[in-house]
Amino acid sequence: MADRDVADRPARRTLASSLGEGALTSSATTVDYSPVAMMPDVKVLKIGGQSVMDRGRSAIFPLLDEIVAAKGQHQLLLCCGGGTRARHIYSIGADLEMPTGVLAALGQYVPRQNARMLQMLLARHGGLFIMTDDFEKLPLYFNVGCIPIMTGMPPFGYWEKPDGEGRIPRHRTDAGTFLSAEVLGVRRAIFVKDEDGLYEDDPKKNPSARLIPRISSSELLARDLPDLIVERVVLEYLPRARYCHELQFINARKPGQLTRALAGEDVGTIIYKG
Repeated sequence: MADRDVADRPARRTLASSLGEGALTSSATTVDYSPVAMMPDVKVLKIGGQSVMDRGRSAIFPLLDEIVAAKGQHQLLLCCGGGTRARHIYSIGADLEMPTGVLAALGQYVPRQNARMLQMLLARHGGLFIMTDDFEKLPLYFNVGCIPIMTGMPPFGYWEKPDGEGRIPRHRTDAGTFLSAEVLGVRRAIFVKDEDGLYEDDPKKNPSARLIPRISSSELLARDLPDLIVERVVLEYLPRARYCHELQFINARKPGQLTRALAGEDVGTIIYKG
């Protein structure tokens, strides 16, 4: 009886899969694909920590007025930077010989605090603080008229990749903003700073420094400038991006510049895939 039951069972089905054989680390398992652009019309904004949040109400309130005015025309996702307080955490943690993963976990808290403060300021206009686990709920938040606000820090935490040049995490709030734009299928991420864009030198120290209105990521890396307007890892990722092909840097202290950037104008500096 038992032998007959075994004979009557259907044969085990093997599902065909391009990744079914071989190791996932093998180059032979590479699959060409065209990822879905989930929400390409969203405007992803990085609100600078040191450049905007740390300046207080004189910098933040006029910027929020523009954001509220733009809410009816655009779906806005705000990602917050950490600023000076995050730098203090990294400095103390590095002095205490903390590994990179611990520094990355500690660095998550300050941009989260900034996001919570922005949420309170925008609460009556639909501002909503979200955790990274709520990212998949963005369609719902936009459909009910919210302005989602989150930390720009990617949730790598203790699993932050080691860097050969030091212990400070390479993937900070610029990287998280770029990765958010890429996964949503957004072509251009907007970084809100306190300068007109990228300069050949620090304009705060060198008033005669020239603005660079447009440059490719590869050319910018090749110039090897002493200071960059964006985390270096973002410039390294940009050539690999499927959707986010441009990074725009604008001045929050110039009224109307954010509104123009949201309308698609090439104000400030554009760093493009290349």
